[in-house]
Amino acid sequence: MQPDPVFFQDLAIVFLAAVAGGVLARLAGQPLILGYVLGGIAIGPFTPGPTISGSHTFDLFAEIGVILLMFSIGLEFSVKDLMRVKWVALAGGPLGILLSVGLAILMGSLIGWSTIQSIVIGAVISMASTMVLARLLVDRGELRSKHGRVMIGITLVEDVAVVAMTVLMPALGEFDSGRLLVIGQALAKALLILVPVGYLGTKVIPPIMTHVARTQNQELFLLVTLAISLGTAAVTQMVGLSLALGAFLAGLIISASNYGHETLARLLSLRDAFVALFFVTIGILIDPRVIVDNLSLLATMIGLIVAGKLLIWTTVVRLFGYPWMTAFLVGIGLTQIGEFSFVLVQVAKTAGHVGSEVYNATLAASLITILMNAALVRYVPGWLVQKRLTHDQSDIVSWPPEGEPLRQHVVLCGFGRVGSSLGKALDAFGLSYVVIDRNPDIIRRLQVQHTACLYGDASHRELLVKAGAADASLIIVALPEIEPAALTVGRIRDLNPKVPIVARAHGLTEAERLGALGATEVIQPEVEASATLIRHTLTWFGVPKNRILDYVVQYRQSMETKGQTG
Repeated sequence: MQPDPVFFQDLAIVFLAAVAGGVLARLAGQPLILGYVLGGIAIGPFTPGPTISGSHTFDLFAEIGVILLMFSIGLEFSVKDLMRVKWVALAGGPLGILLSVGLAILMGSLIGWSTIQSIVIGAVISMASTMVLARLLVDRGELRSKHGRVMIGITLVEDVAVVAMTVLMPALGEFDSGRLLVIGQALAKALLILVPVGYLGTKVIPPIMTHVARTQNQELFLLVTLAISLGTAAVTQMVGLSLALGAFLAGLIISASNYGHETLARLLSLRDAFVALFFVTIGILIDPRVIVDNLSLLATMIGLIVAGKLLIWTTVVRLFGYPWMTAFLVGIGLTQIGEFSFVLVQVAKTAGHVGSEVYNATLAASLITILMNAALVRYVPGWLVQKRLTHDQSDIVSWPPEGEPLRQHVVLCGFGRVGSSLGKALDAFGLSYVVIDRNPDIIRRLQVQHTACLYGDASHRELLVKAGAADASLIIVALPEIEPAALTVGRIRDLNPKVPIVARAHGLTEAERLGALGATEVIQPEVEASATLIRHTLTWFGVPKNRILDYVVQYRQSMETKGQTG
């Protein structure tokens, strides 16, 4: 079989567009997904310059990107995380969708849309892109934050709701009981699939992963995890649900075992390559001329997506008892549309409910709202938090102090459970330190306690400079997620090539990555827990202290050697 030279030429063009767009976005200090989308526009059929012969094959690659990203999201979550947001997701999700449709009907009645067109547009704008949202949360290290869990929970409910909408859409105006039966069957399948998934997650997958891990074969380990991910996604698609939902469930299955962190570390590079393809293919679909040809329709849709959904989701989340700040952050995160909106508008167009102008306006609105959403997520929360933190400063120490240069102090990046424990130890011994954290409640509490702190992302050079990283005696990176931790270590090393950096990592792969970026010492909680258990066990049996310490040292050295040779 002769290879198709056109395909490989197209593949090279797509990856070059992703690289060029990603580099430009990085230089501009913007999220990489913006660069990927703009790179796709540059090689699309609607713009001059190099283009690809067809996008169908790359649409399939993009689906793999969706599966791998949602699989990795599931790895970082747990059933316990989802149960914390079950009510706002299960009840608030459908409520938000209905309010979005209602808002579109109200707007349509004012500007002359037909009722059916208004319902279609309302359904289209109600679907936030799980892919875009997950990518932004991962990049910002907010996946397991309170607002991050709420947003992921809501979008997963939307993934299930899109099944019902796809069935209902062709029947608008001629609804019958048969449609209700089809929807009921789809939802029943969704519930039924949770039973075998739960059984596999607790009884079957953990032993399989243990046997594979014992082979100490990295390639086999990666292949088995990919098979679980793709297989579960295929099963959910067979029963009429989304690939993204199945991949997320597969990630939850493995996260319940002891191998979630190692799986995530091995998957990251492959995942990011396919995710880039997804966003490039979105850009390829965009026709820039649509922005001019349907300006009024496009502007109305963008207003409904950004302003309307921000108001709706902030209100819905607040109704379920969450703080205003959390509700507002959720509202900001959901002010965009993506892949499922494309599906719904295509179904409506095929059924004759809307014309090509609505279809093209949806594609253009998707691009614009993704670009706007990335900027809103990046800048608005920080601005609001700074306003909140500077409000009523009468009992709060000013930071950084005027005319007092920072020297020979500790910079503590991240003040969660690990970081706060370190802070207490530094306080106990009178050692000065500065905290960088992006949780506004933590920063507020530290300010009241007169602890030096800065709000924001520890990987930002400006914050590191403000915290005195160039003159620090030690920098501790206590961030729980590998991506923000890796970015932070790299930025610190660029700023100060000699300062000792102590970081935390889950698994040997993450430890190797941080070490390669310049971390002086990387602490693995699993290794330290094992060493502590060994020490306590041997002490219980009366083994001399010096022999215990010698053995623990040998154990740590063996783990380091394993990481270097594995």
